[in-house]
Amino acid sequence: METEACEVLYRFFRTASEYIEGYRGDAPYPESFAFTGDSTSVVAATGAAVNTECAAAYPAGTGNEQSGTGKAAFTGLAGNSGFVADDSFAESAGGSASGGMYTETVGGSSETLFRSMQEIYAAVAQCSACVLGRTRTHPVAGEGPEELSRLTNSVEVMVVGEGPGADEDRQGRPFVGRAGQLLDKMLEAIQLSRKTNCYITNVVKCRPPQNRDPAPEERSCCAAFLDAQIRLLRPKMILVMGRIAAQHLLQTSDGIGKLRGRFFDYQGIPLMPTYHPSALLRDESLKRPAWEDLKRFRARLHELQAQG
Repeated sequence: METEACEVLYRFFRTASEYIEGYRGDAPYPESFAFTGDSTSVVAATGAAVNTECAAAYPAGTGNEQSGTGKAAFTGLAGNSGFVADDSFAESAGGSASGGMYTETVGGSSETLFRSMQEIYAAVAQCSACVLGRTRTHPVAGEGPEELSRLTNSVEVMVVGEGPGADEDRQGRPFVGRAGQLLDKMLEAIQLSRKTNCYITNVVKCRPPQNRDPAPEERSCCAAFLDAQIRLLRPKMILVMGRIAAQHLLQTSDGIGKLRGRFFDYQGIPLMPTYHPSALLRDESLKRPAWEDLKRFRARLHELQAQG
């Protein structure tokens, strides 16, 4: 199918979906998809490719190819539109529902769109879409208020870092080392806590060896997990820690010095990057500008809270 035809069909189905009984309007289709070539090559607005990018990054025969449940986990979330439906709607739409999930066909392959954090956690635990899945001790999917069933009602802010470190890899929890302890203090200063109203995660869910920067293909393989978490939680605001996470979410090459302290719109959610806590531990001169960023973030959050 030609690119233009794909785009026309997508806009049609996105509009029509709002009028179909059973469609969940609280998890809408993304504003747009970028279609390249034929319908088997679909790239989501977040930049995560459906069934193509990781396969290209890890071709067959290299020992890094996707396989088994890891491949299923990756392809299940890639291109996640946030589209969910009940069993009756799935059948009428030409898809199928199983285990509380809606499955539709994209480019000849079935895509599973996760409807709970528990399902995402299970997929992350089984994922081997990139090399990081083989070198990790524990996956680090994310952490927030204990009752996951209440996350969509209680999470006001989502904090996104770049990837787990050694402490996180050992414990399977995000931001638990020295940088994590500093992050908790930073959040507490603006009335946020992972125990009550804040959810913490990373761009990649497994530790890069020697704490190196996660490679672009590794970030791409994990992008759909993060996208699904954002769509499920629908936080009021997103606080981004450090250069890697900011560049990934904003799809830019600008440095953190240029991005920090500024508000950006991310899928209708105010997003602000600031320095990573580990950078503050290395260079104390960054603590003052980071605090100024947090005060601006807190002021905007209070405005949104006042609006209800």
